[in-house]
Amino acid sequence: MGTATLTAPEQVTDTFPINGTDFVEFYVGNAKQAAQFYRNVFGYKILAYRGPETGTRDRASYVLEQGKVRIILTTALRPDSEIATHVHKHGDGVKDIALWVDDAKKAFRLAVERGAKPAYEPKSLVDEHGEVVIAGIRTYGETIHSLVERKNYKGPFMPGFVPFAGRGESKGVGLKYIDHCVGNVELGAMNKWVKYYADVLGFSQLISFDDKAISTEYSALMSKVVANGNGRIKFPLNEPAKGKKKSQIDEYLEFYQGPGCQHIAIATDDIIDTVTKLRDNGVEFLRVPGTLLRHRHRARRQDRRGPCTDSRSRHPRRSG
Repeated sequence: MGTATLTAPEQVTDTFPINGTDFVEFYVGNAKQAAQFYRNVFGYKILAYRGPETGTRDRASYVLEQGKVRIILTTALRPDSEIATHVHKHGDGVKDIALWVDDAKKAFRLAVERGAKPAYEPKSLVDEHGEVVIAGIRTYGETIHSLVERKNYKGPFMPGFVPFAGRGESKGVGLKYIDHCVGNVELGAMNKWVKYYADVLGFSQLISFDDKAISTEYSALMSKVVANGNGRIKFPLNEPAKGKKKSQIDEYLEFYQGPGCQHIAIATDDIIDTVTKLRDNGVEFLRVPGTLLRHRHRARRQDRRGPCTDSRSRHPRRSG
């Protein structure tokens, strides 16, 4: 099969309207330390805070923002909390990929009617800036999707949070918005979750890759990409495939101890400038071998021109 692109039938109405990604929440071992790292290295502004000083006794959370990207870093203040258990099992990881909707109660009710398992019932959060309505549904592993309605709220983030009072300016690196969030699931579960997103949230399948399209001599995976009606939410879903060694998906599932969000891709208008700034801030990037880059460039030229008669293109040198 290789790569297959599926064109969904044109829909007159979106069966589950979603405006975009509202936030992504990580459960982490030390939210205060992580927030400073994200600000100083990745250029996020620390927007808001929630903790004992604001009346929340069991956790501390920092909200970070750059462009349209909003991240919450949450740490447990009690050893017996769900947050502490999550971090003990998985390490730092994504707990909540929150979706921005116009009517959270209606969206929650519709999702449950279509087969979603509730994570928590709709609740109204109110302060002097207005009201946020929020509800949650479960997805792969321990990951959830909060459904967030904020049309009647004018505060910095949502009730329960206060503006961050710390000093220090952040220097953005050009991050604009979340492009996609990748979920890794166990062998045989990919199609189950593709169907879940189609049935529950009205997503359609954009593209699929089999183990021949994404593989090396030793490792392979299978992947399908689903997206919501307006295309603002894209979720690639990966499962392992057989190879001579464990696939990267197997390694993730083993290390993370179950399915979860493997990575988050963030868009930038100038990737060279963004990468340069991140390197200047101390971020280390994977090095792509020059032989691999030359082979890919040659393959692209061959695709444009038709069959290539240069024997060297059929026998690229191995790197490493």
